[in-house]
Parts: sequence; structure tokens; C-alpha cells
Amino acid sequence: MDFNVKKLASDAGVFFTRAVQFTEEKLGQAEKTELDPHLENLITRADCTKNWTEKILRQTEVLLQPNPSARIEEFIYDKLEKKLPSRTTNAELLGQYMLDAANEFGSGTPYGSTLITVGEYQKRLGTAEREFLQTSATTFLTPLRNFLEGDWRTISKEKRLLENRRLDLDICKARLKKAKQAEAKAAAEHELRVAQTEFDRQAEVTRLLLEGISSTHLNHQRCLQDFAEAQATYYAQCHHYMHELQRELNRSTNAVSAPHQSAVCPNPVSAAFPPGTTVSDSSSNKPKTMAIEQTQLPITGTRKAKVLYDYDAHDSSELSLLADELITVYTVPGMDPDWLVGERGNEKGKVPVTYLELLS
Repeated sequence: MDFNVKKLASDAGVFFTRAVQFTEEKLGQAEKTELDPHLENLITRADCTKNWTEKILRQTEVLLQPNPSARIEEFIYDKLEKKLPSRTTNAELLGQYMLDAANEFGSGTPYGSTLITVGEYQKRLGTAEREFLQTSATTFLTPLRNFLEGDWRTISKEKRLLENRRLDLDICKARLKKAKQAEAKAAAEHELRVAQTEFDRQAEVTRLLLEGISSTHLNHQRCLQDFAEAQATYYAQCHHYMHELQRELNRSTNAVSAPHQSAVCPNPVSAAFPPGTTVSDSSSNKPKTMAIEQTQLPITGTRKAKVLYDYDAHDSSELSLLADELITVYTVPGMDPDWLVGERGNEKGKVPVTYLELLS
């Protein structure tokens, strides 16, 4: 107990002395040892890195998980070093509701069938979102947290120790100035040499740690690239799923409306003349091609493309793809900009642009 009381009193005395010293420095009444300009720049750069890393980390967490309660839950699980249970995304939940509703209304009804189609694609979107969140947490959020909770804590500890060594050095300088007797001056000079040595040693340790911030920047740069790539993959998947959903819905609509249109309003021209048929103009007796004539449109220059993901053709007009293979692609005037014509040997068909990386 006596030891604790003495230590408490000693700590209180040091705290009071430091407070007085800081106040005198602010008022210009005490000498202050200035740090090396290079070291000052490193400290400023490190503080800037820490502050912006915190802001980027917090805003990325908000972007990936807008629900504050869910973020708090993730934080608690992370601090307890426990694995967070897999959470169903909103899109997955919506898709499941649609599938359940389809069972109630009847999957054979037009409404029920549409609910099933949209619901399945919503679940695919939700799965893609969950994979994106997991990838971003691993490749981007975790490295930023590791810096703040690991490297920066070490740097902060050494910075505080350097500040204490500086204050000790300034106290020794003040004592030497106040010393009058030779014996007191000799003792003060010895204390000053010791304090100067400790300050220089701590300044070197701190400098080496702060120079490591450059490596931190390189690491965070790679993390940013991984995050952007994960975003690009996620949005490409979403774009593809929604494009496929539109095609499925249009196909279903056309299948329902086609018999009705054929019975009610047949096209006499299409029925009488196949595409490409020519007829005579009654006024000039010159052959004239009908508007329904189909001609082969000229192609543009070919390019090589790398396939990013597997793709299964939905009909004979499309070309199935395998990830990482190289194919030749080109477009034709008037073609949907989301698609290209792909060729692999003797095989040819439409391919989605979002599944490709154009190389040349």
C-alpha cells in the first residue's frame, strides 16, 4: 500500500511538473528543444495518414452497411473475436418473399410465374452483394483497421515517449543554466548529456517508425485497387442479372401476346412476301425491295477480349464462354451496345460486354 501511495504521489508530481512546463513553453517563458525538420515533416505526414484513414474507414463501413445497429453488432463481434453469423441481404429477403408469394398465388398463373422469375434474380443480386461485402471487408477494411489498431498504436507510444524525452532534456538545460556552484554545474552537465543521448536515441527510433508510413501508403494503395476491382465485379454482375431479368420478362410477355397479336392483326405483307422478296412498283415498273428486307450489316474491326466469368448461352444466337479464355469480338451497326459478336474458331454468337475485358 505504501508503495502504491508513493507511486501515485510521484506520478502526480510529474504530471504537475509537465503541466507547468507546457504552460511556460506556450507563454515563451521556457526553452523548448525543436525537433529536426525532417522528423517534424514525418510526424505531420503520419498524423495526416491516421486521420484520413479513420475517415475513409468509417465512411466505407457506412457505405457497405448503412444500418447503424448492424455496424455496432459487427463491431462487437470483431472485438470479441467471434465470427459474425451470416446475414441475409435485403435483396435475398425480398426474393424469398416473392417466391413465397408465388406459391400462394400459384406458380402457374402469369403473376405467380413473374414473381418467381423476379424473385430468383433478386436472390442472385443478394448473393452477389453478400460476396462483395465479404471481399471488401477482407481486402480493404481489415488492413485499414490493422494499421490503426497495430502500427499506429506503436507509433503513438513512441511519439509520446519522444515528447517526454524532449521535456526531460529541456529540464536539464534549465537546471544547467540555474546552477551556480561548480559541483552543481558538473552534475547538471552529466544529467544533460544523459538526457541528450536518450532524446537522440528515441528520435531515431521514432524516425524509423514514421518512415514506415510510406510502406503503409503502398499497402493501402493495393487495398484500394482490390476494393475497386470488387466493386467493378459486383456492379458488372448486377448489370448482367438485371439485363437477363429484362430479357426473361420480355420473353414471357412476347410469348403471351404473340398468339393474340397473330390472331387479331396478322401482317399481310409478311405473310405474302418472305424477307428479301422484291416486288414491282406499279407507277415505275421498277423492282423495289420491301422494308422488311434483311441484309447483312457490315462489321467493324475485330478485337481480342479476355473472358472474365463463365457464361452459358441462352439460345442459339449466343456464344457460351469460359473464364480466362481469349476470343475475337466485334460489333455491327445498330447492335445493342451491351452485346458484341464473339468468335472462337468456327463458333460464333452474341456475348455480353460485361463478361469481357477488351485487350486491343
